[in-house]
Parts: sequence; structure tokens; C-alpha cells
Amino acid sequence: MKDVYLFSGFLGSGKTSMLTDVIRQLKEKGLKPAVIMNELGKLPFDSQAVEDDVPLKEMLDGCICCSGAEKTEAQIQSLLLDSEFDVLIIETTGAAHPVEALDAVYSPLFAEQLNVKGIVTVADSKLWLDRETLTPQIRSLFMEQIRHAHLLLANKIDLLTETQQAQVIYELQGFNPHAFILQTTHGRVPFQLLESLTATSQVDKRDIVSAPISSIHLGSRLVEFTECAFTQQQFEEWVRQLPDSVYRMKGYVPVEGIKNPMLFQYAYGMVQWLPEYVKMPAKLVIIGENVGAVNVIGLDY
Repeated sequence: MKDVYLFSGFLGSGKTSMLTDVIRQLKEKGLKPAVIMNELGKLPFDSQAVEDDVPLKEMLDGCICCSGAEKTEAQIQSLLLDSEFDVLIIETTGAAHPVEALDAVYSPLFAEQLNVKGIVTVADSKLWLDRETLTPQIRSLFMEQIRHAHLLLANKIDLLTETQQAQVIYELQGFNPHAFILQTTHGRVPFQLLESLTATSQVDKRDIVSAPISSIHLGSRLVEFTECAFTQQQFEEWVRQLPDSVYRMKGYVPVEGIKNPMLFQYAYGMVQWLPEYVKMPAKLVIIGENVGAVNVIGLDY
């Protein structure tokens, strides 16, 4: 039997940071991981964080729950036939409902080969406190991901005061009393805690509050930069004028005076720049509601 974990969490919560750290721990224990990774956009950005020696299947431009259980089953079947692994990690897009995604994994085709351990949800602690600022549909999805977790990571806890930290844990425990709640930074979770999970294979659909992407209007937009480059100040000035409906951006931005495009990440008003030592394609994925209306003229791309 191969253990299966489903990693859930809203856009920018820290799922990929958790994934890379868990992969590291698995390798240190002599276990072979495999990954199915879902991206909302057409650019496989997050999958670049998975090392080449880890079997990887990608599902782009959609989420596991709405792209059909058949596609998910096919990816799992392919891994079981073509790859040797001990643990399968499925990272859903930030727009996926975790129960619907988990339900897609259960299949008579390989039920005897897989042991589904549970849903691990990464929750942005600051966003939890600011959840009333989200649109009703997005807030519903965000809270559903938390409500159905077997293990809940209160991530980015270092960004809060001690009073705010206590408030987050108290409220999360009341909202999902069945999950073990762990305060984390950078999505770091001890693998022993994951091993202790035991999920139920019986999912009661009456408990699911649906928040389909079609009603949320959540989508992605790919911006490709040509010969231009920006100062970090210029780029961040453009970021500051973006509407609140832009939840997440990630990609590689050409910066004046720097050889390779820099890794740029944005989530809920916070930006991060990291140097990149390999020349990556200068592309940026914008994720949010109605991103087609986002003004990118100021980028001159």
C-alpha cells in the first residue's frame, strides 16, 4: 500500500513550500515520493520546485475536482505503472475544494494499492483574520478548505502578534474541531505528524458547500516580458495599484542591472524577490477574479 496525502490551501498560502520540505524529509527517511501537481494557469510554475528525480504528473489550467475524476485516475494509473514510489502527494490548485479533489482519488481501479491518509490544508493566518475582506464566494472556498482538513497548518504565524496568534488558533479550533492545528512558518510540518493521519474514505456530500470556479470567476493570466526590464521600485509601484481581486502572482521578472530575471511572488499585498541563478523565461502568472481586466499597460511588455 502506498500512502497518499492531499495538500490543500488557498492561493499563496504556502502549499508548495510545504511540499518541497516534505519531499526533503521523505528522502531523508529513505522513502521515494511522487507528486501530482495542479496549476490554475497554463504555466507550470510550482512544479519547478520539484526535483527531477521525483516522479511528477502535472495538470494545468484547471483544478482536479472540475477537470474530471477520469483525468486524475489516469495520472495515478500512469504513476503506478511507470514509476517506483512509496508516498504520493497530490497538491491541488488554490481554487480546488479539497473534498471533491479527495473524492476523485478514490477509484476501484487502484483502491487496493493506495492508502489515503488525509487532507492537509495550509491556511494563511493573516488572511484568516482578514477573511471578511474577501468576496462571499472566495471566502466560502477559503473556509471550506479549512473546514474539511484532517491536519491544519496555521501558516505565516510569524507575521502576527501573540494576541493575533492566539485569536487565530482559538477561532480555527472552533471552526474545525476535528483537525490537529499546527502553527507554522514556511509550511514546515514534521513528517511524523503526517504519518499519524488517518482519513475516512466515506465523504458525505451533504456537508460540502459548493463554490465552483464558474461562479467565482477565478482565473489566471500569463504576461510575457520581451526586451524590457524594470527597477524593483517601478514594478512594485505597479503592484500597489492592482485591484484587491488579484490574489496571487508568481513568475520571473527582468530587473535592470541583474543578469537573470528575478523570482517574484505576491500574495495579499506582500511581495517577495529572490535571485535566480539560472536564466528562466521572463513570464508572470496573475491569479484572481476577472484578471482579464487588470491593467498591464504600465508594464510595457
